[in-house]
Amino acid sequence: MKSFGAYISKYLASFAAFILLLLFINVIIFVVAFHKTVTEDYGATSPRTMLERTAASVTHDALSEEAAQRLREQNIWALYLTPDGNCFWAFDLPAEIPQSYTIQDVALFSKGYLADYPVFVWNTADGLLVLGYPKNSYMKLTSNYYSIAAIQRLPLFLMGMLGTDLICLFIAYYYSRRKIIRNTEPIVAAVEKLSDGKAISLHVDGELAEIAESVNKASNILSKQNEARANWISGVSHDIRTPLSMIMGYAERIAQSKEASTSIKEQAEIVRNQSVKIKELVQDLNLVSQLEYEMQPLHLEVIRLSKLIRSYAAELLNSGISDTYTIEIEIAENAENAVLEGDARLILRAISNLVQNSIKHNPDGCKIYLALECTKKYAKNCLIISVTDDGIGISPEKRCELEKKPHYMESTDERLDLRHGLGLLIVQQIVSAHKGTMQIVDAVPHGCKTSLTFVL
Repeated sequence: MKSFGAYISKYLASFAAFILLLLFINVIIFVVAFHKTVTEDYGATSPRTMLERTAASVTHDALSEEAAQRLREQNIWALYLTPDGNCFWAFDLPAEIPQSYTIQDVALFSKGYLADYPVFVWNTADGLLVLGYPKNSYMKLTSNYYSIAAIQRLPLFLMGMLGTDLICLFIAYYYSRRKIIRNTEPIVAAVEKLSDGKAISLHVDGELAEIAESVNKASNILSKQNEARANWISGVSHDIRTPLSMIMGYAERIAQSKEASTSIKEQAEIVRNQSVKIKELVQDLNLVSQLEYEMQPLHLEVIRLSKLIRSYAAELLNSGISDTYTIEIEIAENAENAVLEGDARLILRAISNLVQNSIKHNPDGCKIYLALECTKKYAKNCLIISVTDDGIGISPEKRCELEKKPHYMESTDERLDLRHGLGLLIVQQIVSAHKGTMQIVDAVPHGCKTSLTFVL
C-alpha cells in the first residue's frame, strides 16, 4: 500500500535526519572540548610562539628579563648554543642536561627529546636556541607535536562520545518504536479480532488511515457473510421444521396403527427416531450458528449452580434413563451457595450435552459424576463444573480432532461428518459466551472428564 510505504519512508527519513544532526553535534562538541587544548598547543604558549618570542630577545650574554619571566611561568628551561656546539648561556638548566654538544647530538635532539625532555629548537644568526619543556608535557613526532594531555584525553573523549551517541540512538529508537506501536497497535488488535470473526470499527488518522479503512471494509464483508450464513441456517431450520413434523406425525400414526403389519410398524418407528435425530441436529445447528456469530442473546440472571445441577439430575432420572447408567452428585461445601450470573437455559444445555455424550459413547452403561467446586485459579475465584464418567474414555487422537480448528461449521469439506463434535462445540461456545473455559482430560483410572470453569 502506498500509505504504508509513505509511513515507513517518513520514519526512515526522520531517523536519517537524526543521525546527521547527531554527527553535527559531535563535531561541535569536539571543537568545544578540544578548543583549549588546541589553543594551548598552537596559541600564545605554544612551543613555536615561545621560540619566536624568545629568539627575538636573546643575546650572546643573557636572556631578557621579560623572556625569562615567560619561560618560568611555563616551567621551560633554555639553552643557547654556539655554532660549534658550546654554550653561550643556560637558563634554569636541569642538572642532567649537558652544556656542550656535537653536531650529531643536535641532529638527534632537535627532532625528539633530550634526556626525556621534549625540546624545541630555533636557528638564529648567531647560534641555536633550545627550549626544553617539562617531561610528559608533549609527544613529539617527526613533523608535528601534540601535548600529552590532549593524547590522554582523546580516548576518553571518543569513548564518551560513542557512549553518548549510543544512548541518543537508543532513545530515538525507543520513542520511534513506541510511536509506531501506538499507531499500529489498534490495527493489529483489530486484525486479531477480525480473525476471531468479530466485527470491528477502526478510527485511525494519518498515513495509516487507508489501511484502517481496508480493515473496516473487510470487517463489513465478513459481518455480512456471517449474518447471511446464520440467516440461511435459521431459514433452513425453519423450513425443515414443518415437513419434518408432518413426517414424524405420520410415522407415529403408522407405528401405532392396528391395521399395519409388524414390519411396517418397525420401519415407521425407525423413520420417527431418525426424524427426531434430524430435528435435534437442526436445532443444534441453529444454536451453534447463533452462538458462533453472537446472535444468541444471553438472558442473564443469578444462578445457584448447586440447585441447577440437582434439578437436572432429578429430571434425568425421572425421564426413564436406563438402569445401566448411574448419576452421582458431589457439591463442595464452599460451592453450595455460590452463584453465577449467566443464562440458566444455556448452562443447563451445556451440562446436558456433556452427560448425553457420556451416555452416547458408553452404550453398555457407566457411572456419571456431576461435581461442583469453588476454587482460586490465576488469582481469581472460579466455579468449576465437572462431568466425569468411568466409561471407555477418549483417545488423544480423538481429543485432538475435537479441539482442532477450523470446525466443520467453518469448512466447505463435504466429507466431514456433521454429527461429529457438535455437542461439544455447543458446550464450548456456551462457556465462551460466559467468559469461561472448557477442558477435556482423561479420568483416572479410565473414562473421560470435562471441566467447565467460570470466573466469579
